[in-house]
Amino acid sequence: MAKEKKKYWIIAGLLLFTGYFFAAPRPIPPEMVLKPRWLNSLDSNYPVFIGENNPAAAPEDEQPAAAPEGPLIPFTLGDRFGYVDFQGRFAMNRVKAGHTSLSEDYWCEYGAEPELLEIHNSLNGETISVKNGRGYPLFLNGRIFLIGSEGNSLSALDGDGTIRWTYDFAAPLTCAAAAAGVILTGSLDGVVEVLDDHGRQLFSFEPGGSRLSVILGCAISRDGSRLGIISGIDDQRFLLLERFGGSSGGEYKVVYHQFLEEGFRREVFISFIDHDSWIVFEREGGLGVYKISARKSSRISLDGPLSAIDGSGGAGLLFIISSPAEGQKKLAALRLPDQTVMEAPFKSETVFLGRAGSLLFTGGDKTLASFELEKR
Repeated sequence: MAKEKKKYWIIAGLLLFTGYFFAAPRPIPPEMVLKPRWLNSLDSNYPVFIGENNPAAAPEDEQPAAAPEGPLIPFTLGDRFGYVDFQGRFAMNRVKAGHTSLSEDYWCEYGAEPELLEIHNSLNGETISVKNGRGYPLFLNGRIFLIGSEGNSLSALDGDGTIRWTYDFAAPLTCAAAAAGVILTGSLDGVVEVLDDHGRQLFSFEPGGSRLSVILGCAISRDGSRLGIISGIDDQRFLLLERFGGSSGGEYKVVYHQFLEEGFRREVFISFIDHDSWIVFEREGGLGVYKISARKSSRISLDGPLSAIDGSGGAGLLFIISSPAEGQKKLAALRLPDQTVMEAPFKSETVFLGRAGSLLFTGGDKTLASFELEKR
């Protein structure tokens, strides 16, 4: 009886959340709606399906026992992290006990100075033990790396935890990205480097042009031919570099740069999206958007700091969550380059945002929700 009572209190709380969020499909022109599918509380495993999304195959009281199926979405929300499937069932839902690294393929929880790392494969449940690694795990493009405890080295690991190679930097790393068999890094001394799959340097570059040289954001296109960089403090700049020479050994050259006025003194978001046709990056007061084919930059103003962003950018849409005021959040759908096509405010201190194809996953405080982009 107590279990049933708790269950209905959880459901009531979830439905209250939809009062702040979506109670009905919201239009996203042209001819698309954002349709609620389910909600679930981090304190339970009772996904509440909305409308016709409720599976008819299983009685409601059997749903919590159903095993997660198919692809899993990694999430971090408040003091919790884990994986949830497309039907809102948790494959893992843990309270943080230390530092965490999380990706679609791997997760790891570790202390301040770990001597043993237990890296877990989210797909098959296998565990990789890294002894005396004296570093912190970094998961990039389905691969496992280790950042040295001082932040100034990068090691690539094999599937059994063996270190394949280690590359030492002159200063601590500030950002890293990987694609097409190469690794892009930026460091505190303002140097950008590209490494190959064997840890050999292919390219090195110092953007300069600022009072303080530091790389605050870096991104690489899926084919490895373009680099996006946010560099410097006073003034901060966005740079696009393209590879010339027609191979992985070609040199990268700056083809566009833009001063960003007031900037950040922390790592910032930057990503190639929508099949590498755009670069989106965080800038003071909103987002910068650069269309590669047109060599044209535009700006999207936000009414508060950026709290979360969907980096997939499929179908020409970008989803973001901003923080207009303390405890207030706003989910927005943006049609690139600069059109806001939907906004939905809600109340929360913490947020999560993810996307898989036509499915959007979002969360606030202790509630996760899923929505579907549907053509009408």
